[in-house]
Amino acid sequence: MKSNVPLLDKIMHYIVQKKGKQVRPMLVFLSAKTCGEINESTFTAASLIELVHTASLVHDDVVDDSSMRRGAFSINALWKNKIAVIVGDYLLTKGLFIALDNDEFEQLKILSTAVKEITEGEMLQLEKARKLDIKEEIYFDIIKQKTASLIAASCKAGAVSSTKDPAVIEAMHQFGEDIGTAFQIKDDIFDYGTNFIGKPRGIDIKEKKMTLPLIYALSKAESKDRKRFIKYIKKDSKNSQKVKEIIEYVIKSGGIEYATEKMLEYKAKAISQLDIIPDSPAKESLLALVDYIVERNK
Repeated sequence: MKSNVPLLDKIMHYIVQKKGKQVRPMLVFLSAKTCGEINESTFTAASLIELVHTASLVHDDVVDDSSMRRGAFSINALWKNKIAVIVGDYLLTKGLFIALDNDEFEQLKILSTAVKEITEGEMLQLEKARKLDIKEEIYFDIIKQKTASLIAASCKAGAVSSTKDPAVIEAMHQFGEDIGTAFQIKDDIFDYGTNFIGKPRGIDIKEKKMTLPLIYALSKAESKDRKRFIKYIKKDSKNSQKVKEIIEYVIKSGGIEYATEKMLEYKAKAISQLDIIPDSPAKESLLALVDYIVERNK
């Protein structure tokens, strides 16, 4: 991650020190080992995935005007938006060059597709946030693109690095998409919990993001309550008392239980995708990682 610019090196050092759980590169390695043997292509794919993911987080914090990331100050909070955007661009191009320098054109195609989907998902979410008219099917379209696409790419990239079997590669891609969907639902549930997860509670509501627990609660609300809560989200999303009232209503309406049920459905779908692959220690570890994704408390 070294460069010729001291400020860039300082920021890269900060990012490396604050690295997250690195679930996506773990999925690359475990998918590769489940389908064959880990090799240089696997390492390239894992590096590319983590760089692209980190770039997307840096840009997300600018878009969301978020000052916290992984329990620490975000890049834009410390160095302002202009520098954060450039840093995100640097991380993205660094990842792309890793693929090009190693002639990993298939991996580059996988990741480029994921980045396109992430961008489209982000734009769809921003468009819907203006009208607050997100139905459940639109919500799943958004998270499939925004979150599940990169996790699906992680699993597919790992598989591509160690096997040529198209059926296995497609199964791993679908596995990643399903577990990525479960991963995002889990994140949505956190916004209504009390555990410290590196970002303030209720942040999704403050950012006018219609997540699954909220969508379900509003679908069950009486007309007057639904109008009142939508008005809160549109005009008073920065009001802590109003946000608290929405959170309490979502919990009381069974939104958390409904979202948890959907998350477990996607977990089961993901696990069923692995039936095509023989049992092995790597597959056991992959299944253990699936358990962690849906059971984690931060």
